Amino acid sequence: MTATTLNRALERMSFNGKDSIGFSAHGFRATASTMRNELSFRSGVIERQLAHAERNKVRASYNQGEHMEERLAMMQQWADLTDEMAKSESKVTPIKRAAA
Repeated sequence: MTATTLNRALERMSFNGKDSIGFSAHGFRATASTMRNELSFRSGVIERQLAHAERNKVRASYNQGEHMEERLAMMQQWADLTDEMAKSESKVTPIKRAAA
C-alpha cells in the first residue's frame, strides 16, 4: 500500500480533498496518538507503534527495544475501545459528508 492510498480512498468518499471536511490519513494517526497519550501509555511505546524514528541519534543507536508486550496491550485496548464505540451509536458522532 502506498503512502497516499488511504488519502485517495478518503477523497473518493468525500472526506478529504476539495470542498470536504479535510479528514486525512495523518488525522487517523494524530487521533490515535492523542488518545493513547490520554490513556497514559508511555510516549516511547506510542512512537514505536507509529513507526516514528528516534530523533536523538545516540539514543536510537543504543535503544533497539521494540516494547512488544506494551504495544500488544496498547493495541488490544485500542481494539476494545473501537469495538465498544461500534456497538453504541450514542457514543459515536457520524462524520458528515461535504455537499456534492
